[in-house]
Amino acid sequence: MTEPLPPARPGGARARRWTSGRLPRVRQPTPLITWRIPSGRGATEQPNATGDLVPLTPRFWSSVVLVGVSTGLLGALLMFVLFSVSHLVFGHADTGFEFAVVHSAAGRRVAALVVAGAVGGAAWFLLRRVTAGERADVDDAVWRGTGELSFRRSLGSSLISEVVVGMGASLGRENGPKVMGGAAASALSGWMRLAPAQRRLLVACGAGAGLACVYNVPLGGALFTAELLVGSVSLPIVLPALLCSGIATATAWVYLPRAATYLDLRDYRFTVSLMVWALVVGPLVGLASVGWVRLVAFVSHHRASGRAALAAPLAAFTVVGVIGIPYPQVFGNGKDLAHDAFLGVGGLGLFAVLSVLKPFATALSLGSGATGGLFTPTLSTGAVLGGVLGLLWSMAWGGSSAGAFAMVGAAAMIGASLQAPLTGLVLVVELTHTGLSILIPMIAATAGATLVARYVDGYSIYSARLPAEQPAPAPPSAPD
Repeated sequence: MTEPLPPARPGGARARRWTSGRLPRVRQPTPLITWRIPSGRGATEQPNATGDLVPLTPRFWSSVVLVGVSTGLLGALLMFVLFSVSHLVFGHADTGFEFAVVHSAAGRRVAALVVAGAVGGAAWFLLRRVTAGERADVDDAVWRGTGELSFRRSLGSSLISEVVVGMGASLGRENGPKVMGGAAASALSGWMRLAPAQRRLLVACGAGAGLACVYNVPLGGALFTAELLVGSVSLPIVLPALLCSGIATATAWVYLPRAATYLDLRDYRFTVSLMVWALVVGPLVGLASVGWVRLVAFVSHHRASGRAALAAPLAAFTVVGVIGIPYPQVFGNGKDLAHDAFLGVGGLGLFAVLSVLKPFATALSLGSGATGGLFTPTLSTGAVLGGVLGLLWSMAWGGSSAGAFAMVGAAAMIGASLQAPLTGLVLVVELTHTGLSILIPMIAATAGATLVARYVDGYSIYSARLPAEQPAPAPPSAPD
């Protein structure tokens, strides 16, 4: 006995023809060819042919294009702010951020983060008071809300975040572009009078495009939208996500480079030693990611608030600045730290220390009430952790480069910490423009890490940051 057909949807009989008697799914949009193939099977029996039945109307597609362009321009603007502040504070141009920090006086390093904490703490405090009740959390808006975001709060928070990261705060730079991509999509949805489901999807596309444009990773940004924010790698989700990320990335080329984020890497070769190590180390990285995500959850829930948030960033950033005297690699989002690990630059002891100090510095900054990203700090932590475990492995079974171990560790850490293994793998390959020769070990380690993390805990660095749900108000009591 077959299940009854679902109620008719816009498109009438033509839409109903594409509904299987056993699988109550409807093709959106209604196809021009209305008859089925000779077998009588429906096209929507392929699982990825349907998503959440978000109407992909011409107005929606126009909005996707506009959000892509807007996000690319906003991402380029925010990176201009970050690079300008960084150059002003540390004076680097072509030498790179880490090189400039390393060759800066110890007092200058600490002073930079003291000023960042004082200015950032005051700016965030005032912004939260002025925009009290307004939303600027993309993940919460897509997963539990209506997709509506406050543009002014998002813009203010993003600008402050890029300024303090440019001054050396141990936070990711992608949060601002991600938030602004979502905020632009939210605003445009209102102007275009999109339906709530369309708005949520468009906001997710804008957020993924924000990540894509600042790192030149259009495929990774699209997968970030589909796999993590929407949770459906289906055509109605992947197509707008891919278009939006591609447009945003190309638009951002007006200012940002077209090259890979991590340059001059070798194409590391596959070895049996690396393959066996990946199988062994994947579950270990998964357990490490659980600890990292739990730390993010703890500091996010107990982060400074109210008047304490005025002084907390100053105290936290000062501590990071003092740590940065002997270990300047903790400064910034961790991009150069990951690059060093991918190149194999650094010894076992240094990697071991930084695999603890970098997540500690980031968690301390996040707990102070500061706003920033977690993607690159997580990537760099995975890279140095992979370097540590790989160098230890090489003492017993050599033949593989420390850089190869770091790349595998980074992919596994990102996949497990995001609970999005495809996204983690694609991002590492796009960020480095290499790694295809060691893709199988990367897959093995990422799958093992994500599987362990999922069964042990299951949170991601983004779900762990969600605020606590407010209890529903109690119903009024009946009169005596």
